Amino acid sequence: MTPAVALRGLTRRFGDVTAVSDVTLAVERGELFGIVGPDGAGKTTTLRKLAGVLGPREGDAQVLGVSVARDPERVKPHVAYMSQRFGLYEDLTVGENIEFYADLYRVPRAERPARLERLYRFSSLGPFQSRLAGNLSGGMKQKLSLSCALIHHPEVLLLDEPTFGVDPISRRDLWLILHEMVAEGVTVVVTTSYLDEAERCDRVALLDHGRVLALDSPARLQERLPGRLLAVRTNDPRRARELLKKLEGVRRAELFGDTVHLRFEQAAADETRVRSALTAAGIEVLAIEPLEPSLEDVFMELVAGAGNGANEELPDAETSREG
Repeated sequence: MTPAVALRGLTRRFGDVTAVSDVTLAVERGELFGIVGPDGAGKTTTLRKLAGVLGPREGDAQVLGVSVARDPERVKPHVAYMSQRFGLYEDLTVGENIEFYADLYRVPRAERPARLERLYRFSSLGPFQSRLAGNLSGGMKQKLSLSCALIHHPEVLLLDEPTFGVDPISRRDLWLILHEMVAEGVTVVVTTSYLDEAERCDRVALLDHGRVLALDSPARLQERLPGRLLAVRTNDPRRARELLKKLEGVRRAELFGDTVHLRFEQAAADETRVRSALTAAGIEVLAIEPLEPSLEDVFMELVAGAGNGANEELPDAETSREG
């Protein structure tokens, strides 16, 4: 079956800056797919190319087998694109905004009541139909944007950092809506810089400086991280990190809040050596615990490998090849 979304050799440059570099991947129908990375990784540029907002330069983007560059009009009825910034009309009410997009997408009048009822139900915007969009909270604005994007029942939903600047409860609500859409067969491609959110996706592409570092399910990426992780809490985490970086067998030492995450070669993870080294330096050890790797641990390792010119890949992991 033709993938819902396919990128082949997608490249975009702005002057001397390469925002996206030879990105090739495919998203299956009914998949919740994450494009993940820090600011400047190329996430928004990739999504805007896929949505047809940016014109073609190098490579191709296809939706449901149709080239966005060559035949955008055939793609538009099947796609909804929600940009990162609130792009609706703040001087219109919630209800007027949704009706406007229903008109824009030519949703039949007879079908609107049922669609509106459903959108209001899962977005919890029903009680606010008469409120001006400009007077909504950040989370409610994002829910309104998503409702407007969904009014015409798109087959492919493209979301650019939908939870950026949104409170934790609204973030949870937005993800619940996305999972409901996917359960009904909608393909969702979402960009995010929140690696904890990315773990909710079926698969993720980890981007850095426009390149795909790895592509697989979050669980498989975490399983493939070589070595062993320890979480070390002390009364002086910054000094502890600098000291532990030099300990034999340590591959990485990174701060995560007030905790140092140590990644060892498999045979070298010795908690006694860690405790002894810190104690000898006058650093109080509060706790040392084994740690299951997170997607953030995976990303930090891949970025470090790329930055060192090592081109490190996770064992057996997919990279930017299609699939």
